[in-house]
Amino acid sequence: MSTAAKKESMWNAFPGLLHGLARQHDGSLTRDLVQNPGGFGLGQVPAKQTPDAVTSMVCGFCSTGCGLNIHLREGQAISLTPTVEYPVNVGMACPKGWESLAVLAADDRATQPLLRDERGRRQPVDWPTALATFTQRMRAVQERHGPHSTAFLSTGQIATEEMAYLGSLAKFGMGMLHGDGNTRQCMATSVVAYKQAFGFDAPPYTYDDFEQSDVIVLVGSNLCIAHPILWQRICRNKRQPKIVVIDPRKTETAMSATHHLPLKPKSDLTLFYGLAHLLIRESWTKPEYIAAHTNGFDEFREHVAAFTPQRVAAATGIDAETLLATARLIHEGERVSFWWTMGVNQSYEGVRAAQGLINLALMTGNIGRPGTGANSITGQCNAMGSRLFSNTTNLLGGRDFTNPEHRQRVAEVLSIDPGKIPDQPSWAYDQIIEGILKGKICGLWVVATNPAHSWINQNMVRDVLSRLEFLVVQDMYHSTETAVMADLLLPAAAWGEKEGTLINSERRFGLIKKVARAPGQALSDFSIFRLIAEEWGCGEMFRNWTEPEAVFQSMKELSRGQPCDITGIRDYLELDARGGVQWPCPDHAPEAEQQRRLFADGRFFHNDGKARFVFDPPAEMPEPPNARYPLLLLTGRGTAAQWHTQTRTAKSPVLRKLYPGGVYLEINPADARKYGVRPNQMVMVESQRGKLSAKAFVTHSVQPGQVFLPMHYEPVNRLTLAHFDPHSRQPSYKNCAVSVRPAEAHGG
Repeated sequence: MSTAAKKESMWNAFPGLLHGLARQHDGSLTRDLVQNPGGFGLGQVPAKQTPDAVTSMVCGFCSTGCGLNIHLREGQAISLTPTVEYPVNVGMACPKGWESLAVLAADDRATQPLLRDERGRRQPVDWPTALATFTQRMRAVQERHGPHSTAFLSTGQIATEEMAYLGSLAKFGMGMLHGDGNTRQCMATSVVAYKQAFGFDAPPYTYDDFEQSDVIVLVGSNLCIAHPILWQRICRNKRQPKIVVIDPRKTETAMSATHHLPLKPKSDLTLFYGLAHLLIRESWTKPEYIAAHTNGFDEFREHVAAFTPQRVAAATGIDAETLLATARLIHEGERVSFWWTMGVNQSYEGVRAAQGLINLALMTGNIGRPGTGANSITGQCNAMGSRLFSNTTNLLGGRDFTNPEHRQRVAEVLSIDPGKIPDQPSWAYDQIIEGILKGKICGLWVVATNPAHSWINQNMVRDVLSRLEFLVVQDMYHSTETAVMADLLLPAAAWGEKEGTLINSERRFGLIKKVARAPGQALSDFSIFRLIAEEWGCGEMFRNWTEPEAVFQSMKELSRGQPCDITGIRDYLELDARGGVQWPCPDHAPEAEQQRRLFADGRFFHNDGKARFVFDPPAEMPEPPNARYPLLLLTGRGTAAQWHTQTRTAKSPVLRKLYPGGVYLEINPADARKYGVRPNQMVMVESQRGKLSAKAFVTHSVQPGQVFLPMHYEPVNRLTLAHFDPHSRQPSYKNCAVSVRPAEAHGG
């Protein structure tokens, strides 16, 4: 594509860039955003857009970050196809990607602000009323209970620039100390594991490693279902790799693997220590690499000496012969890659389990080379953006709130008073919820997330949210479980109705573009944050952030000199032309470099340049099965057509046909016989915290003593136990004790 054609494509795709929206504090900004047909929230694609044009952007569902071609007619998106040349998906798309446009047209889109009246009914109001109410009531909470009595819950679903604006507005402008993201539910474990081991939150891989490995170890990852495009990348691997799946369930991925280790739930840390024991015993390590590039190996070797094959077999259910064969596979592989997702992250000892995999990669020298790495696959489309730029528990650019030099640098880049930047990190998500329960948090702003469905121990969290003096929800739908609880609902534009960047699992920045009109009075999150800043009286602090790309330019400076440096990306035009860019991309990086693996030089981000072996003894399961609740509940992804709490996927008639409409329970035939359960029979599933009704699916995919529920259905988190990893504060959704019996035994 010629330079002129690229510029024409960007003109067509970025209508918001045509308008400077800086205004005085007299309300004209509100009028401009709501009425101006070129504004960030409501504008049509400009008339200059030619019929039957095509523009490209990244998908907004999961962290894979696929490229999609959006086909437009008369300035509106009418269909899409996968982008053949995009380095992520190379012409493939999953069912969710194909239906990305369909979910925008749902009849329950939030189209105007809704305010709860004295009788508890939600009534439509205009934007000036909504903004005034937000400001007056949040300020009133702070005046009554102190400056830290309001908080926000962010997300991995909005653009990086919007995350940066929200976190900066809330903390620097509104004086909030506490704000966290729903990425706490999916990625906090990996963040902490990488920081402690590598010195920075740095997933080292690129998706090309799926095609370069000769041994691929997948742990707690049903890749076929959760990340189908990445599974297709494995299928493209010409090295005929050995695929080892470590998972209690016989998932679709396990059935397609060359080796399946159906370990006992939550015994993975013991398994990894046992494999390390065997690798050391058999002299299958890389002593030169260990000596040159790591610290703590001698202590680690002493730690794993006690994890003999006999001990590990008893704890995991994997026999000693299989353990040795697995260790040999790792030893004999020229390029071994270790991959994990929620089966590791959502655990009460997930950080140490992730570091168990990192330790295996380090001791065998499987890092920094093609087809290697200790690789965490993200969940949400912009979880990586949240990790680096949401300004929640990390200061912007992966910095530390407690470091005076970091605070000074951020203040210089943003031209603000360093005293406006908190000198301590936020509470984590669960601590914010606990703060509400204790009366310390009385006002909450929830943006693009649905905690009344997704948070662990659902009945408890709904009770907690009901205690707030003021709950604001900002979402594209008015019908989510959390939105219906809100005192004030702010209607937000969706993916495809606004612009910005997303950062995928392999650290690749990609563009989203405005190719459709937001419904009614819905505005982009960026525009909502601008309006609130003006109404709050801190708009001058963000006077330069007139459009998303202006925030992107600030993000570049905030990243300068950091491991996530992106100063080599000039602007959105270049990012679009290059088909996405992985960080790091400093200003001297070669333009043609599409794949950026970390640690190829053996240097890590600790001050001494070395990685660290980190380990602890395994912990006991907090709630094992017992006489009253004899079965262990596992949860996870259901089908490739479902996504999180289904606020979007349930809006597509096509996707709804691809997954069961109601809750179903996978149960082993032996347990079905034991508890009198027939196939397709309705059963009651009960824990100490709640119960639900589900249809029984009798299958050998789960082991005796275990049952499985897909996480997408609203009642599932009535059952889960609120327990957390002590290092990452990530919830452990994957294990709690339940009972199962035919529904008629309860009269229903």
